[in-house]
Amino acid sequence: MNVLFIARATLYDSPGGDTVQLLKTAEGLRKLGVTVDIGLTTGTFDHHKYDIIHFFNIIRPADILFHFRKSKRTVISTIFVDYTESEIQTSTFLRSTITRVFGGDLTEYLKTVAKFIFGKERLISKEYLFKGQFNSEKYLFKNAGALLPNSNSEASRLKKKFGSTNALLTKIVNAIEPIESIVPNSNFSNSIICVGRIERRKNQLNLIKAVKDLDIPCYIIGKAAINDPSYHEMCKNEAGKNVHFIEALPQHEIFSIMKAARVHALPTWFETTGLVSLEAAYYGCNIVITKKGDQVEYFQDYAYYCEPDDITSIREAILKAYQAPFNEDFKEVIGTKYNWTETARQTYACYQSLMNQ
Repeated sequence: MNVLFIARATLYDSPGGDTVQLLKTAEGLRKLGVTVDIGLTTGTFDHHKYDIIHFFNIIRPADILFHFRKSKRTVISTIFVDYTESEIQTSTFLRSTITRVFGGDLTEYLKTVAKFIFGKERLISKEYLFKGQFNSEKYLFKNAGALLPNSNSEASRLKKKFGSTNALLTKIVNAIEPIESIVPNSNFSNSIICVGRIERRKNQLNLIKAVKDLDIPCYIIGKAAINDPSYHEMCKNEAGKNVHFIEALPQHEIFSIMKAARVHALPTWFETTGLVSLEAAYYGCNIVITKKGDQVEYFQDYAYYCEPDDITSIREAILKAYQAPFNEDFKEVIGTKYNWTETARQTYACYQSLMNQ
């Protein structure tokens, strides 16, 4: 079976959870005997060479449509993030007003077109200009061979927005890579950490406000979002003496930090899985997250929840998590249910179903 993964052009320049999901899924599928090539949306491919073309991020239809129409069998890992609330709550007055009045789809459309006009990103699929964000997403949803959300909650959100589909709609668990040989980095002992791209949706600014007066070191680990460097500056300007910024690190170094830290906090405005929080939990951190998106399906009662717009709520959840012992039961749940071997197995089963149709 020959499969081509096609991902956003910024997959490596601005890595995120989808980067990890794509690379680890490919690695697991190769172990099952699947030939997997990886390309970016800006690439040129012999589409009919492949049995299946697998796309990522249904919310980036401007990247997908062109290649989608040339593919005989299509799979989409939906990663169906909703930016609406973070745009309303944290963006500039103009973007916040547009989103509040016209909805998140128009905001995403305008952002995509603006990136194209100002030369920040190529517009691969010109028909996106005429279809718009909502109709482009809906077209992909209705016409894909298979759709792979990471949770039942995400699947429900897709159906609520776009209706029914003839596609195979199959939950594929997101996962972590259990490595038992990780040694704790003692420089980060008993610290608070936050790992992820520094962007408004991740809400690092409110996290910094919540911890800046605590006598506990806090490390913000990640790159600034390519298209919003001003947010990174806002975070640095707000930081107290206990808040430190670290550029993105190799994964094993991050795991070593997680194993030494006490709390991983990500008070995000929206998250599908919260992959980095799963990783942090496996390596021994108590987790502070929000109930925005689909995270509760993964974390259940094992996390400490806060409200992303309430500094006091974030602070109280962090302190509660910091003072609590770590629950080893959740580590066992993660290692058993949320590993890349299981993700690859589920994805391969979906491929086989699609090939047999």
